[in-house]
Amino acid sequence: MTRLQDLYNKTYRKELMKELSLDNVMAVPTITKIVINSGVGEAVTNSNAIEEMVEILSLISGQKPVINKAKKAIAAFKIREGLEIGVSVTLRGSKMWEFFDKLVNVVFPRTKDFRGVNPKAFDGAGNYSVGVTEHTVFPEIDANKVQKIRPLQITIVTSTKDDKMARALLDKFGFPFRKDVNKS
Repeated sequence: MTRLQDLYNKTYRKELMKELSLDNVMAVPTITKIVINSGVGEAVTNSNAIEEMVEILSLISGQKPVINKAKKAIAAFKIREGLEIGVSVTLRGSKMWEFFDKLVNVVFPRTKDFRGVNPKAFDGAGNYSVGVTEHTVFPEIDANKVQKIRPLQITIVTSTKDDKMARALLDKFGFPFRKDVNKS
């Protein structure tokens, strides 16, 4: 069992049950999966871009990503149906908890000019999405060997359908939400 998973099971679950006034322990929100995604639009002209992104996501996540294909053709972007244009990986279980720990305690503090993540980026169904503009902030990536800096989209999927409960869950883990909530 990973450090954060152990902390959740022994401490945070009970605290959340009290704070959220829940009667059933199964109603307490938890993180169910984390999806890491990257669109590789330059794959239209550079066939090596997809392989490079697969390697990057493999290093970051610890498991092999899936290559996503275009569902329909878009002539303005020179995209044909079936063209490989993205890479994604879904983490569950211990790999998910390890990645979440690394994201909160290593990646966000290493991000240049980081002032916290947007507290309004919940989707209305208890899931939180955050963009990482540079993949080089991950400790597995050697910045000297990078050909091109690539952005990543990270979605944290929770077991709740309520944004307030999901926010309380992420707050327990020290998720670095910005304090200036009223400003845009």
